[in-house]
Amino acid sequence: MTAETRAALTRVNVDTVVHQLQKRGITNSFLTGLQPLRPDRRLLGYARTLRFVPLREDVQPDLVRGRNAQRVAIEEARTDDVLVIDARQVPDAGTVGDLLAMRLLRRGGSGIVTDGAIRDGGAIAALGLPCYQQAQHAATFGRRHMPLEVNSPVACAGVFVVPDDIVVGDAGGCAVIPAALAADVALDAVEQELEEEWAAEQIDRGASTLGTFPIGPERRAEFETWRAERPSTPGGDR
Repeated sequence: MTAETRAALTRVNVDTVVHQLQKRGITNSFLTGLQPLRPDRRLLGYARTLRFVPLREDVQPDLVRGRNAQRVAIEEARTDDVLVIDARQVPDAGTVGDLLAMRLLRRGGSGIVTDGAIRDGGAIAALGLPCYQQAQHAATFGRRHMPLEVNSPVACAGVFVVPDDIVVGDAGGCAVIPAALAADVALDAVEQELEEEWAAEQIDRGASTLGTFPIGPERRAEFETWRAERPSTPGGDR
């Protein structure tokens, strides 16, 4: 991400990002059913994926001992990585706890997204690391899962996620942006929110939504005058 793209994606709402992706034909980008552990913290970074598979007792020892896939995902994390965990939407076994979350943070990671559960939610919240999860559960992953592989395409909360996709989150939830689209989506999201800011002012004063939201040709000049007169905003008013 360029500095401009990063500034824009830190500023705009996830709802706006999802709308811009829909306009580009990407209709399944929002991770359904996940809640932010810290609604006050924004999430932005590159997807680093971890895939869990169902527990099978005869192979479990080989997949969970030592440097397993979960530990590799954490120990090899890079700056700005977001750990995206495919936990098969299972709510009753933790997929990550506070010590691994702390290690991810110390390695420069940006956050955690899991369609399963987390453990030690209070301690993770205290770290300030953005985290999105379906549930919290005290049991470790071994109750239901085995960690299988790192940085392969996964399904998380019904969304197909490829390593190095851009993950963005706010108080309303999180979404995944294909890396190749991130710059254009970011700029157009800023533009959309600028137009919506103008529309909100007009509607608050009594204007109809018709021709105001979205802006119709007959009111475009009013918007452009309003834009020219307002202070420049960091992150990409065009």
